[in-house]
Amino acid sequence: MSIDFEREGLLDDCSGEEARLARAKLLERLSDDGVPLEDLRRAVEESRLALIPAERALTGDAAFTVSEVAERAGVEAELLLAEQQALGMPRPGPDDRVLTEDDLTAARVLRKLLDAGLPRDGILDVARVVGQAMENVAAASRQLVGEALLQPGDSELEVALRYADATTELTPLMASLLDHQYRLRLREGLRQATIGQQALESGELTGAVEVSVGFADLVGFTRLGERLPAPDLGRLAGRLATMAAEHAEPPVQLVKTIGDAAMLASPDSAPLLDALLGLVADADAAGEDFPQLCAGAARGPALARGGDWYGRPVNLASRVTDAARPGSVLVTGDLREDAPDDAYRWSRAPARRFKGVEGRVPIYRVRAQSPEDTDEK
Repeated sequence: MSIDFEREGLLDDCSGEEARLARAKLLERLSDDGVPLEDLRRAVEESRLALIPAERALTGDAAFTVSEVAERAGVEAELLLAEQQALGMPRPGPDDRVLTEDDLTAARVLRKLLDAGLPRDGILDVARVVGQAMENVAAASRQLVGEALLQPGDSELEVALRYADATTELTPLMASLLDHQYRLRLREGLRQATIGQQALESGELTGAVEVSVGFADLVGFTRLGERLPAPDLGRLAGRLATMAAEHAEPPVQLVKTIGDAAMLASPDSAPLLDALLGLVADADAAGEDFPQLCAGAARGPALARGGDWYGRPVNLASRVTDAARPGSVLVTGDLREDAPDDAYRWSRAPARRFKGVEGRVPIYRVRAQSPEDTDEK
């Protein structure tokens, strides 16, 4: 029996007859495709009816419980649930048939990773990183496709069909691109990695290493947030991320961007200084179109974990950045000693105390060499 969508109140908020007809057709399509009335009602209430076809294009037929997938893949059910949570996904109930053939394939891959000798805790650590990274990738992709395909005057039916077609066509392309990038990142990481005698003797790669860490912050970003609309703030943050990526040439790693700040790291100090100085100079050159940057850097032993860095130089670099003036780069004495003496212009600043850091820290301001400096040499 067909559903009377008008009597169910699912057309009440449509503006005009064309919009009502378009929604009715979309509701009928989704109902014929097996979407329950309660799901349709919830989608209308949440203003996401036009997104249901795209969502269904990404969802296989749910057929399994967690225990069934675990049994078929030869993996403990509790480990599957732990991985789900590590990836940032909801924890299904024991009787919920929400897992698909794709989930079963992923569970079998998990079994192979365990059989290859990878530790359970390490796999979950990687899952947390993957979950965070993929959420960012998916969010950016949704924004890109959503804005590109939305046209003025569209009906819900037109948007739904367009988004569903785009999802079907573009998802395999994005998966291929992500696979390519994953291999590239692994390759570049291996080119920078080392395995020393201590690691060979202990059988462990863990341990702190000497690294130079720097931050570049947008000056006055908080105040800008009081007078600029959110889309404009987002564009500024996106532009900073683009600039940071352009200057983060190996061995410099763009660790992450956090709203108004970019974090970079490098095993050597000179490439990091070049990246920070270049970022600050680019921001200055942009004039009123872009806020100035302030930057700070420190060097010392830090621990790499899950694509991030932890340790004293990270905390200290953040504190030093807060002390830097707009358009300047401040570094600690440890980094100053590691950098080439004649490659930059240095001026000593008063030693400072920083919250959470013991003692007074020697501070230097660093500038790029000018053409006049080069000529004098």
